[in-house]
Amino acid sequence: MDILISGASVAGPSLALWLQRYGHSVTVVEKAPALRGGGYAVDFRGGVHLETLARMGLCDRLEARATHMGDIAIVDAAGARLSAIPAAIFSGDLEVLRGDLAEVLYEATRERVRYQFGDQITAIEQDAAGVDVAFAQAPPRRFDLVVGADGVHSGVRRLVFGDDPAHKRPLGVYAGIFTMPGTMGLRRAGIMYSEPNRSVQVSSPHGGDQIVSLMFAEPGLEFDHRDVGQQRRIIAERFAGVGWRTPELLEAMERAADFWFDSTTQIRLDRWSSGRVVLLGDAGYAGGPGGNGTGLAIVGAHVLAGELDAAGGDHGVALRRYEERMRPYVATCQKQAGGSPEFLVPSTRKKIAQRNRFFKVVRYVPPARRLFQHLATRTATAFELPAYELPALV
Repeated sequence: MDILISGASVAGPSLALWLQRYGHSVTVVEKAPALRGGGYAVDFRGGVHLETLARMGLCDRLEARATHMGDIAIVDAAGARLSAIPAAIFSGDLEVLRGDLAEVLYEATRERVRYQFGDQITAIEQDAAGVDVAFAQAPPRRFDLVVGADGVHSGVRRLVFGDDPAHKRPLGVYAGIFTMPGTMGLRRAGIMYSEPNRSVQVSSPHGGDQIVSLMFAEPGLEFDHRDVGQQRRIIAERFAGVGWRTPELLEAMERAADFWFDSTTQIRLDRWSSGRVVLLGDAGYAGGPGGNGTGLAIVGAHVLAGELDAAGGDHGVALRRYEERMRPYVATCQKQAGGSPEFLVPSTRKKIAQRNRFFKVVRYVPPARRLFQHLATRTATAFELPAYELPALV
């Protein structure tokens, strides 16, 4: 088939890798002018994620870029260490920077996949035989299948499924993330400082530059996801007066070229496909923090490609089976993410203290540590990978 994928972050190139191996012609359109580097860390945990990466032939390349992060120290306003969050809760079995993951996927696919950067889909019209797609820059084209892998703010989802607010379930947490020069002497380590409804985290996976995350909880905040100036002002206002080294970080934020801001939102739809258009990853089922979003993206890409091959070209059968297999897994991951706000940004000083005590105790109680490790991977492994006929690695 001739297949169009919208989105060149993680889900889209993961699917492209599989589709070109199965013999399809693949185009990936991405509105950014070039591959996006940098960004926050993403992780894979448990046998399901790792086996999927192995089938993709990417384990060695990703392991070479792994962060190997240690624990994250929790400090008070004076910088004194209070407790520490074990690496397993953030880093899983394999953690890489999102930009590094995107680069590995791009390098693995760019010779056999057509990438169309600096462009986006503006209209989609379909009939029983194909999909007519209009672009902002390129001439219109007709495809056999269109995949929306363009994230929480998916343009494909809006064009085909509508812009119903009921499709989004905000978790009430917002985050601003950026990179700055290292000022805290961190290497493969992190620091977290919290006040009620506010958390600051600084980490340095490879030494040198620091990745800063400023998270806050607030119900019903409205913002323009395209207006970076507005987003910087929101962070500056919410973190004004916050202690520790927050003023220093806010000053660096104003100069950061890679500043990113968004809400933590789950996407929940009654169906993920309509005719010859289907959604993948965050565009169709964003899990939210702690919901294994990156793992869902690569597993979903594997399942979608595998079902298209198994159905022998019958896209209707393939898309139905893809959804039947993935929905229970997605529901499990989204349920876990629902509890993330009180962990990331506890709402009271009492809850902050309780969280800190928990992590202080768990380090020294082997049964509790083993239970914690189990809880950190149980949702990621709540899926049985189908035994698809795997194409040769090329």
